[in-house]
Amino acid sequence: MRIDELLTDDAALTELGRRLAQHRLERNLTQAELAAQAGVGQATVQRAERGESVQMTSMIRLLRALDLLRGLDAAVPQSIELPIARLEREQGRRRRRASGSRAAGAGGSGGGGSTEGSDQRPGDGRWRWGDEPSGGTASEEAGGDEPAGEPDEDRRGA
Repeated sequence: MRIDELLTDDAALTELGRRLAQHRLERNLTQAELAAQAGVGQATVQRAERGESVQMTSMIRLLRALDLLRGLDAAVPQSIELPIARLEREQGRRRRRASGSRAAGAGGSGGGGSTEGSDQRPGDGRWRWGDEPSGGTASEEAGGDEPAGEPDEDRRGA
């Protein structure tokens, strides 16, 4: 049986215990002999072979005594650097702020010279609220003869 992510924890422990017992028997060792070589108690060997939980240090000692410890390197390989992590790390070292000088007369706003939506200085030629000349209505200033809000008779019928 393969130990994979589809197995429950109990099923994986049971399979691991079965494999430990098989390796011990292939080496013609009793549980007591394996326990003595590993430096653990015989009860620990029995629990491990039944698929019960044992301390990690005990498992490492059992694997070492059975000459299986190198298999942990394949089971839990060293961390590999993912390509995206390496790229982000390298870009982080090379990243620099833009240091070019701004064109003369471009202003300090950094907005590409656009002044739309911002307050303008007096005398810049742009209309602002409150710039209407006094003494007349908006309609008269626009060239109309009648006060604003009173349409002439031609427009009423249309």
